[in-house]
Amino acid sequence: MANRTDSLETLRARLAEFAAERDWDQFHNPKNLAMALAGEAGELVEHFQWLTFEQAANLPRDTRAEVALEAADVLLFLLRLCDKLDIDLAAAAEKKLALNAKKYPVEKSKGRATKYNKL
Repeated sequence: MANRTDSLETLRARLAEFAAERDWDQFHNPKNLAMALAGEAGELVEHFQWLTFEQAANLPRDTRAEVALEAADVLLFLLRLCDKLDIDLAAAAEKKLALNAKKYPVEKSKGRATKYNKL
């Protein structure tokens, strides 16, 4: 996990520098960043709206490239939000994965999409 954590930290630092160079910190408060994140998530979802499962799983190359950029926007806004709130995103993700492992034990949840409280 160290490499991914280092990459995320490097990306966080580059993003903070990018925003500072443009004097965008004045706009990057948690509320605005959360709203921008929701907007970017909507743009990501828009690429899949009305597609069948098969179509969504087999996007044309150009659409896949657009989806990649929208996914990057989501990641960048999420990372910026976490930076502003002093949240270690990699550590939070590790914690959440451990919590989900307890909520969804393999023996009860394998092959099922049932919510943890109904397993």
